[in-house]
Formats: sequence, C-alpha cells, structure tokens
Amino acid sequence: MIYGVVAVTQIGLLLLVGLLSVRIYFLSNQELAEPQGVASSSKMDCTLTLKKHLRPQAKGAPRLALDRTELCSKLHILAGLQERDCKLKGLNLIEAPQAVRTYATAWLYGASCSLSPKVVRHSEELADIVAGIASRKTGIRQSEAIQTLSTLTSSDILLVCYRAGLEGAEFWEENHHVPASSSLYDAVTSNAFI
Repeated sequence: MIYGVVAVTQIGLLLLVGLLSVRIYFLSNQELAEPQGVASSSKMDCTLTLKKHLRPQAKGAPRLALDRTELCSKLHILAGLQERDCKLKGLNLIEAPQAVRTYATAWLYGASCSLSPKVVRHSEELADIVAGIASRKTGIRQSEAIQTLSTLTSSDILLVCYRAGLEGAEFWEENHHVPASSSLYDAVTSNAFI
C-alpha cells in the first residue's frame, strides 16, 4: 500500500515537472514574440505599460526609448526627498487639500520632464508614470493626476509648479539637493492657502 502511494506521488510530481517545463517553454516563446521595450505590468507605482517607440518618427530617424526603470528610480528618490522635506515643515501631502495635491502633481511632472530625454517629454507614457507616483506620494487618484497634466497650461499656478519642478530636478541631478526656491514645499505653499 505504501509503495503504491509513493509511486503515485512520484508520477504526480513528474507530471507537474513536465507541465512546468511546457509552461516555461510557452512563456519564453511568448516573451520573445512581444515587441522589445514593452514592460509587463506590476503593482508598483510605474504600473502602466510603456512602448519602446513613444512618438511616431520619420523613416530613418533614430528611435529613442524611455528608460522606465531609471526614471522611476530617480522620481521616487526625488519625490521621497521632497515629501520628507514637506513633512519636516508641517505639510503632509496625503492629508492636504485637493489643490495642494494637484500642485504637487504638476511639480512632479516638471521634475520628470527634466529627468527625461527631450524626445519623450510630454508623452502619454511619461504622464502615466507621473500619475502613478503622484498617486502614491500625494494620495491623488491617477485619473485626477492625468486630468491635471492634460490641463496643465490652463492654470498659471500649475505652470509655476511645473517650472519649479523642472528647475528643482535639474539642480538636484547636478548637486544632489533641491534649492528652497524650487522645492515642492515652496512651490505648493507659495501658491496655495494652507
């Protein structure tokens, strides 16, 4: 009886190993068939899929891709530093009014544009990355963040915050800190009644 159970268990394990190898084979073939540069979705902040070629380009023109991992890393670091700075100064972005979260989203978008190659700035994919990070750092819904970014030019205050993000991230990349005049806290508090 025991030998029968052991034999059935061994056969079951062999079948599972065979099924696993077949599944691995099909997944590897499927991965090779996908266009390069299309990232699989994950539950992290940068969940939305980016395409390798962000904008249609003329024939023969070099195609540049957005390095999603590098940009997400830089934005997380910069957003984390700015979030900490805001908390130290008494501003909790998650509990802040909607206008403050909107201004913070514009600031993050400016920072992302500064950290991205010029070819991919103002693309939908970049806006999706910013919306994901803004959602996590400020508590704004991703749909609201996308709406903010699509109507960025309709508000002078959003443009000021965007510009502060551009300048702050540019300075941060070279000097490893953000000057107070371009910080997220300064951009938000000088434009919102808190």
